[in-house]
Amino acid sequence: MKILLRFVATMLAAGVLRAADDAAVIEQQVADAVKSPGITVVHFWATWCPNCVAELAEGWRPFVEKNAGVNFVFIKSWDEKPGAPVLTKYGLGPQKNFVAYDHPNPSRRDGEKLERFLGFPMMWVPTTWVFRNGRQRYAMNYGQVRFSILQQMIDDAPAGKWDK
Repeated sequence: MKILLRFVATMLAAGVLRAADDAAVIEQQVADAVKSPGITVVHFWATWCPNCVAELAEGWRPFVEKNAGVNFVFIKSWDEKPGAPVLTKYGLGPQKNFVAYDHPNPSRRDGEKLERFLGFPMMWVPTTWVFRNGRQRYAMNYGQVRFSILQQMIDDAPAGKWDK
């Protein structure tokens, strides 16, 4: 019986390590994306979140397509369900300037959930950050994005605006 318990414990530990490795890989890929030249929008969301789904219905697809020179990274977090079917339903996925990840830690419990990403606090979904050349320029850390406000943030982000 002890051997079986050790085996199960080892398998569980291996699963946790795999999830941690996957999380580290995702975070590194996003870090590389935000360091690339230009503007990158990082958006955290969840399938169970009414505000997140409302944003998708209100217009993420046309917004992404209108801003073809901006990179968009969607990270589904605090959620066990796969995100791709929901994004596909709302027309997101085939755009060249769009990438989506399902974060491997689905927990919403304090102390267990994803609370920091790229060194920044991640306290709510939806959360939307705007980066230019690796530096965070704007953060909407609490609640549903308004596309007119996000557009203004993107319009204010070109090179030269903050380089003085």
